[in-house]
Order: sequence, then structure tokens, then C-alpha cells
Amino acid sequence: MSDLLDDLEWRGLVADSTDREALKAHFAQGPVTFYVGFDPTAKSLHIGHLVQLMLVRALQERGHKPLLLVGGATGLIGDPKMTGERQMNDRKVVAEWVESIKEQVSKYVDTDGPNAARIVNNYDWTVEYTALDFLRDVGKHFSVNRMLARDVVARRLESGISYTEFSYVLLQSLDFYELHKRYGCTLQTGAQDQWGNITAGAEFIRRTTGDVVHGLVTPLLTKADGTKYGKTESGTVWVDPELTSAYAFHQFFLNAEDSKVIEYLKIFSPRSREEIEELARKTEQEPWRRAAQHCLADDLTDLVHGVDQRKAAEAAAQAIFGRGELGDLDEQTVLSLADELGAAHHEGGEYPTVVEAMVAAGVVDTKSAGRRAVTEGGAYLNNVKVTDPDQRLTDDDFLCGRLALIRRGKKTVGALTR
Repeated sequence: MSDLLDDLEWRGLVADSTDREALKAHFAQGPVTFYVGFDPTAKSLHIGHLVQLMLVRALQERGHKPLLLVGGATGLIGDPKMTGERQMNDRKVVAEWVESIKEQVSKYVDTDGPNAARIVNNYDWTVEYTALDFLRDVGKHFSVNRMLARDVVARRLESGISYTEFSYVLLQSLDFYELHKRYGCTLQTGAQDQWGNITAGAEFIRRTTGDVVHGLVTPLLTKADGTKYGKTESGTVWVDPELTSAYAFHQFFLNAEDSKVIEYLKIFSPRSREEIEELARKTEQEPWRRAAQHCLADDLTDLVHGVDQRKAAEAAAQAIFGRGELGDLDEQTVLSLADELGAAHHEGGEYPTVVEAMVAAGVVDTKSAGRRAVTEGGAYLNNVKVTDPDQRLTDDDFLCGRLALIRRGKKTVGALTR
């Protein structure tokens, strides 16, 4: 069995760590209790969080014990952003998001067995501290000079940063301390932008207990142009199917760039090194086949949405371009298509003609262009060629009673809902 740290580095899951040889020896000594935190700043995790869960899975599979912290306390405060103050969310809303994220993270880890994951909430110990206790027991150990030197703080000094966000590092350090004291936690993991918080926590533990603990951070997931990965024109790629459908999720990863797809496979796919290296060869020699992208989209959609939903997403992609049966799609998939295609909505009354529906759905700009598409044999309603430009839609044209698919040519697709 390969060395754990070497394998994590090959997978692209290590951007930095505290002393590498010390951490390597620590892993070799026996089961390590480690933690990673997720702040409830929304009702769902997004694809960036999934990188952390891949690291958790890799460590747990090697016998180490995860603590998954959902920040009921830190979620009320907000880790500083590079620009602007974070929105302060209502306590009730944050509490609801805590429960949602607890349920999500438990899906990706083993919560039974000798190294079962434990889900914890930092509100449980933070609420016990008075302001005086916090200042005396925690604040005493932090240098303002060092806090001001942190990149995220330094960049905010000119525009302004509240004491609330400035104090976030103290709260996260307290989390590491409490988990070390309560559960013997000796390693904190997180994304690369958490490095300052993680090392501050390790230093806090050293100062207060004398114990040596460790930190490890993953690279931030980015696209080829260096921008954060996981963003689409319509927003974040969520793991919640109500926010990002299985169809949209699968399509998103099918479109991964050739220059990055192997990096993503190493992080997210359970495939072996040999399989991924073969996919890298195919990407270099036969990029038009997009073999790596198909494997990435399939593996990741299976993980997040399940095999059945992945198959439904594939069927939908085939069907909307006339290569599958639209009638086989279930209602959930049909509604997902409506969202992804930006379907126009029929408000009631007499149904439009196909030409009018083409304009409404955005597949042509004008009625004359729509009539021309019909005349030239390039207009389709639910993948059936339209020959009469005055043909009017009926109740039967709406899949699952909800959506009519409009297509011009092979690739221009839109939809109408009712």
C-alpha cells in the first residue's frame, strides 16, 4: 500500500501542510483523529466543499477518524472575504442550514465502524463562553500584529473590516482546541484559503497545552483561467439537487476543460492511478473523444446524485437532441430541463403556434425566421419535424403535462412550459 501522504499529493489534495515529515510520521503511528469545518452560509454545500469531503474519504479509508464540524457558531459570524462584509444571517435560518449540511456531509462518509465519522457543531461549546472568558482564555494568546498581517485582513484594512470578521480566526482556533481536548483531534484540514486559520489554531494549542498538532490544506479548485471552479453563469454548482439538477451537474462536468480534466479526475474519481493515466493519454492523443470528461461527469454525478439520476441525465441529454425518447423522461428530469433551457412560460389562453413558440423559446429571433426554419425542414416540436408553420400546440404536446421542447436544426434547443 502506497504511502498515504504521497498518494494524497498525487491526487492533488495537498497544497501545503505543517512539517511534512512530522505529519507523515504522525499518520504512520496509528489512527489520527482529524477535523474539517463547513460553515452554514447557505442551505447546501457546493462543489468546492466536495474537495474537502474527498480528502475526508481518503483519510477515513486508511483508518483515520473524521470529525465533521458544521459551524453553527462561526456561521453566524462569517470568515472574512477579500472584499466587503459578509451578510449576517438570521439565527433561525443558520440553524436550519446547519441541519441541512449535517445531513449532506453524512452522505459522503462512513458513520459506522471503528473509525466512524462524528458530526459536531461548534455552537455547542462556543455558547458556553462569556465575552470575558473568551477575551481572557482565547484573545490573550493572539497577537494583533500577526492578525493584521494576514492577507485577507491586510487587503480589507483600507476599505474597512468589522471586529466581528476580524475575530473569526479566534473562533476557529477555539474549535481546534476544543476538538483536541474533547476528542484527541490532532489534525485540521481545509481549503488553501484556510491556512492562516489552521496554523493559528495549531499555535493556540501549542501555547495553551504544549501539544503539537498538524494542519493540511487542499488547493482551491480553479478553471484553466485561474478563476474559482464551481461557478456557472447562473451561479454556484450545488450538491443539493433542488439547487443544481443532476442533468445540469452532469452537463457541467462534461464541459470540463482538457487542460484541467485529469486534475479533477484525480480529486473526485475513485479510479486507479493506472486508469487515470490512461485517460490522460487519451485526452492528449484523442481529445475530441472527451473520454476523461465522460468518466469525470459519470463518476461525480454517481457520487452526488446516484446512478439512477445520472442515467436519467444522460437520457435527457440524448433525448433533447433527438437521439432518445422524450416520452421516457420522468417529471423531475423534465422540470430540470425547463430550468436549464430557460423555458418560456405560457400564461394561459390559446396555445401559440409552433412559430410563435420558437420565438418565445428563443430558438429564433423573429416569426419570419421561424417560418423559414419550418419551410427548410429545420423546425422540431418534441423532436418531431414540423411541416406547417401555423400548427398550434395542444395539451398533448407538453411532456409530463409540463414542457414542450422546441428545436431548430441539430443544436438550438428551447422550451415552453405551462
